[in-house]
Amino acid sequence: MPSHVFADHAAAQPPERGAVDALISQTRRLRGEVDAVRRDAVADHADPTGRWQRALCDLAVHQLNDLDDHLAQLRDGPPRAGAESAVPDDPAAAQEPRHGSLLSRVGSAEWNLLTDEASWSGELYEILGRDPAAPPLSLDELPSLVHPDDQTLLTAMVTDCLIDGKPIDGEFRVRRTDARVRQVHMMGEPVLAADGSTASMWAVLRDVSELRRSQRVLSESRDSLQRHRDIARTEHRLAVELQESVLPPWRDTLHFPHGSPARLDLAAQYLPSSTGARIGGDWYDAMELPDGHALLSVGDLTGHGVAVTSGMAMLLGALRGMAVAGAPPGRLMGWLNQLLDQTVQPALGSAVCCRYDPDTRRLTWAQAEHPAPLLFRAGTGRALTPPSGVLLGATSGAAYEQADEHLRPGDVVLLHTDGLVPRRDRATATNLLLSLAPRIGEAHTAQECLRTVVDAFGEAPREDDACLLVARV
Repeated sequence: MPSHVFADHAAAQPPERGAVDALISQTRRLRGEVDAVRRDAVADHADPTGRWQRALCDLAVHQLNDLDDHLAQLRDGPPRAGAESAVPDDPAAAQEPRHGSLLSRVGSAEWNLLTDEASWSGELYEILGRDPAAPPLSLDELPSLVHPDDQTLLTAMVTDCLIDGKPIDGEFRVRRTDARVRQVHMMGEPVLAADGSTASMWAVLRDVSELRRSQRVLSESRDSLQRHRDIARTEHRLAVELQESVLPPWRDTLHFPHGSPARLDLAAQYLPSSTGARIGGDWYDAMELPDGHALLSVGDLTGHGVAVTSGMAMLLGALRGMAVAGAPPGRLMGWLNQLLDQTVQPALGSAVCCRYDPDTRRLTWAQAEHPAPLLFRAGTGRALTPPSGVLLGATSGAAYEQADEHLRPGDVVLLHTDGLVPRRDRATATNLLLSLAPRIGEAHTAQECLRTVVDAFGEAPREDDACLLVARV
């Protein structure tokens, strides 16, 4: 068999065995480390990020296996002329190339143009699914094994090699006799005679089916991850826009009619999570009712995303409508519970709802497993004793009790959601907020009180968003 180099090039000397052995050891160590990362990668097939991570690891392992095999062949030198590949004892194993053995996935061939002889290695018979006892196919016969859609490509590569002396480097699909379709990568060159004419053509053919499959999985996982990110960005944008339309930056003084000197000075603020990506169902609200009373409320639906934000907007709209109809806080809570219990996508929520009478300065309120309102008076503070009430949406037909509190001029009522004091349980958060009583007592407006609380806890890293509503008599 002629040498697989151009006639005007000298044959390269093989590298030192020790240097190649060192490279093989490094490759195998790296493959073990990548394989360990692959085993620890997210296995949840419903998670696009996990699928992408595992696909990357699988592809890296394939590449390192191939590198290990190539280095082993480089160390051991080319196979002996006429050597045949071992035939496996298991017939089923013979139908599929043995992953991890280069000799089962890479074969060589040479076609002598002067004698019309062809020479195939035993590995090439296995890759192409041919009987080792059958004669090798000529260049004219070779396209008969190739998928019809790829025959033109193979013919063009061979023609360019033989006529123009161009190296062969391309891939095509092969239909084996066992009906399996394999992806084959072919690299080759013409071998020139002394007079410069093409004497023969040699080629190395490699089964890259598993490698291409891994690359497809990686590409599909990457596309899936990108779609997931695009959807998440769109949902986040919609959630932000919806939330901003429901909870605009707001601070105002709410005056009451009927000639009453009483009034409520109000200020409120929404505090996002540290990442800004977890838009939840927190809300605050204040409105004047037809009878001159004021409705104050804060609440939180469980979960995050546009569905939860839209649910919060629906709940807040229902709360306003039922309050205008004259329902007291306890009944409002019962109706909100029924509404959540009967929605298509059931949800849970906590809330506190207060009705303030400016003539008597009486605050009537009900709650659904929500932090109780905090009352600050004359430099001291305390949490109001909560009436009975379960989470909204937790059970059908729940009843919600009411409690009353008489307010005085200068009193400050603080309503908030759980995320206001980050990473604290409810009791600890309440104590920390109450510790601000002396500073809140020195404030002259609701906005000053709000700023005191935000300065204390607004900049702390928070995993969840929060709402804060301050009412000063």
